[in-house]
Amino acid sequence: MRKVFLILLLCNFTLGFSQGNATTGKVYPKDYFTTPLKIPLVLSGTFAELRSNHFHAGLDIKTLGKEGLDVLASAEGYVSRIKVSHWGYGKAIYITHPNGYTSVYAHLQKFSDKIEDYVKKQQYKKESFEIHLFPSAATLPISKHEIIGFSGNSGGSGGPHLHFEIRNTKTEKPINPMLFGIEVNDSKKPRINTLIGYSLNKNSHINAIAKPIQISLIQLENGNLLAKKIKAYGTIGFGINAYDQLDGAYNKNGLYSLSLAVNGKRAHEFNAESFSFAESKYINLLIDYERFKTLKQRIQKCFIEPENKLNVYKKTNNNGYVTIENGMDYTVEIIAKDFKGNSQKITIPITGSKDSILVKETIKKTPYKINRTIFNVFKKEGVTVAFPKFTFYNDFYLDFQLQDSIVKVHSPIVPLDKKYTLTFDVSKYTETEKKQLYIASIDEKGRTDYETTVKKEATFYTTTKSLGDFTLVSDTKEPKIQLVNFKDAQWLTNFSELKIKITDNESGVKSYRGEIDGEWILLEYDPKIDLLVYNLNDKIFTTAKHNLKITVTDNVGNSTTLNATFFRKK
Repeated sequence: MRKVFLILLLCNFTLGFSQGNATTGKVYPKDYFTTPLKIPLVLSGTFAELRSNHFHAGLDIKTLGKEGLDVLASAEGYVSRIKVSHWGYGKAIYITHPNGYTSVYAHLQKFSDKIEDYVKKQQYKKESFEIHLFPSAATLPISKHEIIGFSGNSGGSGGPHLHFEIRNTKTEKPINPMLFGIEVNDSKKPRINTLIGYSLNKNSHINAIAKPIQISLIQLENGNLLAKKIKAYGTIGFGINAYDQLDGAYNKNGLYSLSLAVNGKRAHEFNAESFSFAESKYINLLIDYERFKTLKQRIQKCFIEPENKLNVYKKTNNNGYVTIENGMDYTVEIIAKDFKGNSQKITIPITGSKDSILVKETIKKTPYKINRTIFNVFKKEGVTVAFPKFTFYNDFYLDFQLQDSIVKVHSPIVPLDKKYTLTFDVSKYTETEKKQLYIASIDEKGRTDYETTVKKEATFYTTTKSLGDFTLVSDTKEPKIQLVNFKDAQWLTNFSELKIKITDNESGVKSYRGEIDGEWILLEYDPKIDLLVYNLNDKIFTTAKHNLKITVTDNVGNSTTLNATFFRKK
């Protein structure tokens, strides 16, 4: 009998008695999400944490480091969407509830029997492990507390856990599940590590420095922080690096709210209540993107950049910009809070002083000036970069170079709003050479990574949202296939699955196909560990000898086929 561990209950799940959220004024159904567990939920990730290019859309619930724990429906409803993918959410279930909300359960190891049967039929019909399904309301009705799957580590997960979301069914906006009454133990204050000051116009400065500056902090007896007094002038702003920790976990989680006040008057407030996936890209304006890319430290700005369209802020008159006048004194307070209200505060004393600027930002001018409001095209020795209008959020000089067959398209310290096109002239290559070539990006350690390459007669191009170094790479090596838990010509009577390892260290695996006795088989692929797994119970074996055929193709068309036999009858 399986141990029932993960139960996210939305009792009745109706919009009966509700309570307003004091911070936002919005109303969410309370006291419906409960857990009958004798131990509290322990989270490894919280809502709206700052992730690469996106916000975290739900809660990551710890599963004791194990896979295969029961996951139960949070309320009655019906399965409205199922997605199985190599990356992202892996195996995920979406349940639509009758009160206007949808719950999401991701990184599952496996679905419940009735959902698994439905999904497998579609996978075999389409001959694809990856699949995206939208069942009708009558196809997979779900009862409250019904087992819908088992916790896992599928997709882009970095370890066993359950990713859980609540979304507005109509808008698909994720909402912080904590607002629905989910309880976790949290007695710890957020911790602020770093304070950065920003000079935000050409005449402004902090301590005579007109570039981002780290400000020293002293911890007070009550746990709050006092910044070293600064002299400043003009329009300035602040940002912090901070994290929160919950009881029973060492994970560094995100903040629920971040506010800034000037002389006691609120000037900025961020709240992790809800967001739109469409606007999530503006997270790169919420953070100090250049510092993140160079130092791997996320500084959350306490002011709103002009092109930042996120709806995670309370409206204020000046969007967090602080105007310092000569001869005036100011006190700025920044407060970081978690959902439970635990907080840490920085107090920043400021004296207005219009001093001469001693240190300024250096601007390296190049022949390639980006005007963000127009279509920009630049060419250099057979390489073309084309940036659509409003690819960038600001104008700047692009560092565009070509040296030893490596193209530098600036440094990856500038955020992009949309993709641009990078084109290589390949007319000098033979048809055989072109077949093996692909466009690759180069990381800071010199490693290459395949970029989706569109091949024309004389040009190859890719579209990307990443700046940095690129080159053409030739892949002449075939993928490798290796039997893992069995050998050729082996009896597999007591086996439940076949495991096959597939690798391609050049352009990477593009596709794979498995057949037994000439019929397509469902191979579950986990690219994190390069493993294909086949469930032998998917097929009834009426004869003893069987032929296994696995074919793997990489991104330039190199292909490898493994043929093996095995014996099994039942």
